[in-house]
Amino acid sequence: DALPGLEKGFRRSPDPALKRLAGLQLQRAYTGLQKDSKAVEVALELTRLYPDDPEILYHSSRLYANFAYLTLQKLTAVAPASVWRRQASGETYESQGQRDLAIREYRAVVALDPGRPGIHFRLGRTLLGRSQPGSQAEALKEFEKELQLDPTNGNAAYEAAEIHRKSGQLDNAQKFFETALKPGPDFEEAQIGLARVLITLGKPDLALPHLQAAIRLNPQNDVSQYQLSQVYRALGKAAEQQKALAEFQRLRSEKSLREEKQAHSTREVTKQELDSEAAP
Repeated sequence: DALPGLEKGFRRSPDPALKRLAGLQLQRAYTGLQKDSKAVEVALELTRLYPDDPEILYHSSRLYANFAYLTLQKLTAVAPASVWRRQASGETYESQGQRDLAIREYRAVVALDPGRPGIHFRLGRTLLGRSQPGSQAEALKEFEKELQLDPTNGNAAYEAAEIHRKSGQLDNAQKFFETALKPGPDFEEAQIGLARVLITLGKPDLALPHLQAAIRLNPQNDVSQYQLSQVYRALGKAAEQQKALAEFQRLRSEKSLREEKQAHSTREVTKQELDSEAAP
């Protein structure tokens, strides 16, 4: 009975406060009537109109999560053995940190559709998260398979490069980092990774432009600033080295404070971190 008035108030009211209140109640009414798709439409419109409203963001997030759950349940009901259901289950398990279950589902997807784009990358990333012996070697094989299917997958090339870099296979690492950067130079982590390889190979002059590119992309990254100080040290530029070190110390202090307040975020690729032997 409330729907006509709420719909009119939400769609036509010129008063922002009344429009906001009507939208919230309309979203609630649609949810109560199990008209989930209409409730999602209202939530999308509310977040567009009031992008910084905490109450709207809260209710919208709950609605999206419930809608996603119901949609996944329907997928399970209509196509329980499909490649889509297995991949959705794998992504759910991965997000929950249940890596073994995620790996099982991703391998089921590979068995059903070996040429499926992106699945070898997801499987490799999940394998990387395990601490079991041999997981890195397994992950590397998956990233290489992904690149065979899609040579333009910069994320897969980057992860393969990082594995090679950390194992000291610098020529392979350089090759894969360069592959990761082929689609474009705006891949910050790949720029840093390639610079680190070039520094280790004794080529600081070649590493410098990659670090400068990374810093242009993100001036707040302490890793790139530290590596920049190492390049300047190798090039004999003491003043520039001290300036980069000072910026590194400032950024690292700010980072420590932020990490105390923020939860870890999910990333698409492995983040560049300082080696344990790096100067504090």
